[in-house]
Amino acid sequence: MTAAETPPSTRDRNASASGRDGALRQLAFPALGTTCEVQYVAPAGAAQAAAFERAVVGWVSAFEAKYSRFRPTSLVSRINDAAGRAWVEVDADMEQMLALGDALYATTGGVLDPTALPLLRLWNWKAERPTIPSDAQIAAARRLVGWNKVQRAPGKIFLPEPGMALDFGGFGKEYAVDIVAHLARQHGIGAALVDFGRDVFALGTPPGRLAWHLGLEDPRHPGATWGSIAVRDGRGVASSGDYVRCFHLNGRRYGHIVDPRTGWPVANGCLQVTVVAATCLQAGVLSTAAFVLGAERGLELIAHCPGAEGVIVTETARHHTRGFHAYVAS
Repeated sequence: MTAAETPPSTRDRNASASGRDGALRQLAFPALGTTCEVQYVAPAGAAQAAAFERAVVGWVSAFEAKYSRFRPTSLVSRINDAAGRAWVEVDADMEQMLALGDALYATTGGVLDPTALPLLRLWNWKAERPTIPSDAQIAAARRLVGWNKVQRAPGKIFLPEPGMALDFGGFGKEYAVDIVAHLARQHGIGAALVDFGRDVFALGTPPGRLAWHLGLEDPRHPGATWGSIAVRDGRGVASSGDYVRCFHLNGRRYGHIVDPRTGWPVANGCLQVTVVAATCLQAGVLSTAAFVLGAERGLELIAHCPGAEGVIVTETARHHTRGFHAYVAS
């Protein structure tokens, strides 16, 4: 989304091989650490489709080159490399991303913190032999975390402590999904399903169907589904879960979602949170925050967001907001 975190799997895979007018076309390419897919209808034909696909691939490529912490030449990497040493100049686009970080940090009460990278690196679930960090290591990493510590001035930013680092992985992919949906509208495309590593935005409806159908993965049996939802006409969908991206040690599972307030991976009984909202960004932020907060407080957070609905799967039950049933596919 963290982005990308074991969310709903796309069920409509009937992309047309011919690409004739009115048929469902499919664009797929690797980016943002996942497979990016767009299913869409280009009513004006091949020229419209080609222009749209160029715009999508070009925008995503530029976005990743600028904001990925895995790209050593990205602006984010330059900011992180200068931590504790120097201010770094930023442009208007980065200012917008930083302002978004402000909003998300405030909305989630610090649960979503773009400076949490030192903790994520400490709990490296991808390591060949993962280890449990010491209390001293966790405390040292926590001292480097805190969005309110970041110093900013018009056109520049400074991370005051060596080792501080930005990571937009908690919302960058979802933000990109929404932009691609906007590009679809700009190119006259009214029916599309944007699916970036299963962070999704549904625009219109697929040919001959009333809605786009998305399977909800069963966290107890990854790869299988426990149900499905139907979405249409401008809705974002995202899920958070740590049952795949995790490691086991001494009989305990440690997931990849770390609570920056404690420095430890979340362990509150939640297995998966799925949210439907006005944008993919909103859905992703709510699903991650609700997962960290736990079933009771997480459900309250989703319910208090106008237009958002969600379901939280725990080790013992499924909890959902009042209106979530409207999306459940029969």
